[in-house]
This record gives sequence, C-alpha cells and structure tokens, in this order.
Amino acid sequence: MTNYGAIPTSSGASPPEDLDSISRAKQRLKAGLATRRPWRVMFDYHSVGLPRGVSAAFSRIKTNIAYFQTNYAIVVLIVLFLSLIQHPISLIVFTVLIFVWVFLYFLRDEPLKVFSYQIDDRTILAVLSVITVVLLFLTGATFNIIGALLVGAVLVLIHAAFRTTEDLFLDEEAAASETSGLTSYPSS
Repeated sequence: MTNYGAIPTSSGASPPEDLDSISRAKQRLKAGLATRRPWRVMFDYHSVGLPRGVSAAFSRIKTNIAYFQTNYAIVVLIVLFLSLIQHPISLIVFTVLIFVWVFLYFLRDEPLKVFSYQIDDRTILAVLSVITVVLLFLTGATFNIIGALLVGAVLVLIHAAFRTTEDLFLDEEAAASETSGLTSYPSS
C-alpha cells in the first residue's frame, strides 16, 4: 500500500532549518532597524522651529543627520524608488540594490569586517550610496536619479535645519538619566 498524500511526521523533532533561519532573519531585521529612530520622534511637530542663525542651522543639521541617519537614508531611498517607476530596468537594478542595502546596512547585527579591518556605518553608507548611484547611472535614468537625489537631499536638509535638537539624545546614558528624573534643576 502506498501513502502518496501522507505527510511524514516525527515526534520530538526540532523545528525545520527553514523556520529557524526565518526566525533569525526576523530578529536581525528588528535589530538592524533598531538604529532607526521612531518616525513620530522624527516628525514631532512640537520640535519644529526656525534656527536663530546660519551657525545654529548648521549645528542642527549636523546633530539631526547623526541622530536620524538611518531614517534619512530610508527617505532618500524611497524618493529614489519613486523616481524610477517609469524605468523598469533601473527599477530592477534598484530593487537588487535595496536587498544589498538591507543586508549590509540595515540588518547587520555585528560590525562588518573586511580583511580583519572593521568598517564603520558611515563608510558603509557612503560606499553603498556611491555604488547605488553609479549602477543606476549605468541604466540610463540619469536625470531621474539626479532629480531624486536632489529632492532627497533637499528634504533631508530642510528637516534637519528646522527640527530642533534639544530633545534628542545621542548618548543613551543621557537619555536614561533624563527620563528617570535624575536631572538636577537649579534651586530658586
């Protein structure tokens, strides 16, 4: 007698390797996006204000780019994606590059090492950006790419200049002490 439709089962067996790798990928996705700041913090309308001068604007831009680095990369990539909808070849190349971005920039849970040298996130961001732009230029969508990069850069600079930085904490210890009420205030 044959059992063509039977599904083999085993008692006490460990989960299949595929489920384990999916679980690890989910954990890496969560850890990789942990460097992304919450969007509601980024777009908090209470934290928008005009800078007092050019030096204050540059200071805000520097702080906000350091703080919202992953968010800004996502914004620029979305603008670039939307600009390539009319160019299918460029869109395919960009989709492949998105997977490279996801695995090399967003999903890494430990530092990237090449020939025993540790590469920091800023270097990876710069190299991936250059590779993305060069490969997309080779697809023939030059004006769309330049326009999208300019629009993305303008969006990032406008947000970074007008987003106040008083409520941002680059140091996790400062954030913990601020939220726990350990901040001392001068007595009146």
